Amino acid sequence: MKILITALFITVAAVCQPVSFAEAEPAAGRTFYVAASGNDTNDGLSQTSPWCSLDKVSAAELRPGDRVLFKRGDAWRGSLVPQSGKEGAPVMYGAYAKGAKPLLLGSVSRSEQGDWRHEGGNIWVTAKPAFTELEPLGKLAATPWNIHSENGAKARMTKAAEALEIECAASGTKGNHIQLHKSGFPVREGDYFELSFRARCTKPFKIHSVGLSSPGAPWTSYGKGNPAAIEVGSEWVDCSVRFKAVKTASDGRITLHLGGALPAGATLGFQFVAWKRFRCNEAELLSVDVGNIIFDHGKAAGVKKWKPADLKQQGDYWYDSVNWQVKLYSEKNPADMHKSTELALRRHNVNQGGKSYVVYEGLAVRYGAAHGFGGGSTRGIVIRDCDVSWIGGGHQFTRPDGKPVRFGNGIEFWSNARDCLVEGCRLWEIYDAALTNQGDSNNTEANITYRDNVIWNSEYSFEYWNRAGSTTRNIRFEHNTCVNAGFGWAHAQRPDRNGRHLMFYSNPANTSEFYVRDNIFANATESPLRMMNDWTAGLTMDHNCWFQRGEMLMWFLKTKFAPGQFAEFQKQSKLDAHSIVADPGFVNADKLDFRLAPDSPARNCAADGGPVGSRKRLKE
Repeated sequence: MKILITALFITVAAVCQPVSFAEAEPAAGRTFYVAASGNDTNDGLSQTSPWCSLDKVSAAELRPGDRVLFKRGDAWRGSLVPQSGKEGAPVMYGAYAKGAKPLLLGSVSRSEQGDWRHEGGNIWVTAKPAFTELEPLGKLAATPWNIHSENGAKARMTKAAEALEIECAASGTKGNHIQLHKSGFPVREGDYFELSFRARCTKPFKIHSVGLSSPGAPWTSYGKGNPAAIEVGSEWVDCSVRFKAVKTASDGRITLHLGGALPAGATLGFQFVAWKRFRCNEAELLSVDVGNIIFDHGKAAGVKKWKPADLKQQGDYWYDSVNWQVKLYSEKNPADMHKSTELALRRHNVNQGGKSYVVYEGLAVRYGAAHGFGGGSTRGIVIRDCDVSWIGGGHQFTRPDGKPVRFGNGIEFWSNARDCLVEGCRLWEIYDAALTNQGDSNNTEANITYRDNVIWNSEYSFEYWNRAGSTTRNIRFEHNTCVNAGFGWAHAQRPDRNGRHLMFYSNPANTSEFYVRDNIFANATESPLRMMNDWTAGLTMDHNCWFQRGEMLMWFLKTKFAPGQFAEFQKQSKLDAHSIVADPGFVNADKLDFRLAPDSPARNCAADGGPVGSRKRLKE
């Protein structure tokens, strides 16, 4: 198992510059305190009467200008859902007291001997959760199943005896192109549900996605189902999918996404069996994918496998999505091997979709298998002086060809994000991108600034792409220090090893005022830059310090440039006219001290004649 050593302290050059927006102090409001020793029945209005849980914070009725402060040195598990403020009066989430930054953990601990059961050989398994069946909330069996096809897919449904038969003429390319669904039944937040059915097919295939959602646009998710594929062959097979409801609603819809998977010319037999409701002890639950296992606070990481037969080496693990368990290859009880074992869950540590005018300051976000900060349609978000680490690796979806896809960014602004700022943060050990703004079709991304951040050991330091019909305007990536892209925990496990500091995927969007200036990009497993299509008319990239020990410095469009070919890259791309290729001369990169040494060539190549890279001194 690959051993990864990390550190929790780093200092960088200290020159604080004036800032241009999103800087106003929050309007006067109430201050709420949160401490591990608190109680959710408290009013939270003083340090002597703090709240204690993330659930309480997420459910609190906050007003613009309010502040929620977490006690330094304490830790919380779960997902923070912030409340929106308004322009000039954001809601602020920060820290109080002395000590290390408050930890928001997206993981569950399995560090005790009793957390693991010996299954035989070198295989250890977590406890199987115990479910108590409850009375059903509604009669799912009474509502009809329907078939829907779109985007050229063709399928029709008939009833034969006790089963339904779905004949597929054309499969389409995506899961939603053929949908078998039924609607109109209630769900309640916090309850667990299980759909049981039988299936067979004249041609073998896999069902990759079953959803619980609203019955129409915007198709709001009411719960997450098992991500593992369900194999269907010529003989009847018993199938089950389990959900945890995340909303209370009366119009639930179950959807089997069959497009791109059900073969053309095949007939699927489907027989509904049951829809049951359960209660479960949350403390024992692994209800979503475990996207990573972090041992001893980052000294080592697990290696995710997709079937139990592949557990062959120390640290290999498999997530059982049916029984919500983890199986781990270990020479002895994992608690005897490691002082700390954290199972990172597939959920955003901070789930800020649809929120506006929120400030986060002085928080540490760690051990999540989705995004550290995630969610679309955000506005006026400020993330300042936060640590984001050991993020990503969760199972996002399985492609129609059966290949699983993992994901996870440190800070992601998704579709229709605007007026956002990330500054003075440290990000490391991220599965995908440390920082990114990206979006689906017909969206606008505008006025997003990333500055004075320090990034290391992430697959990408900064990733950007957008879709045709969309607009990207005024994106600024300035004075950031980016080191060792692709050197993190995830690289060896990826099917698409792609360590880059700047990963510019295909971008047909209308893009303007995109600035990449005054940064340090030092070392990448593949190359510091990859740009897949030419949108340089909207891009200003200059006054950067580039350094690469490998053979490729830039992959620009279809041409690869070695470090010694930088002048040719400048000529062909018309970018980086005043940039340099040189060792930035860190004080001690091996100890993650990325301050610039007195003789560093990066000290005088910024646009203002000063140093490039992060200008802030970051402290715990």
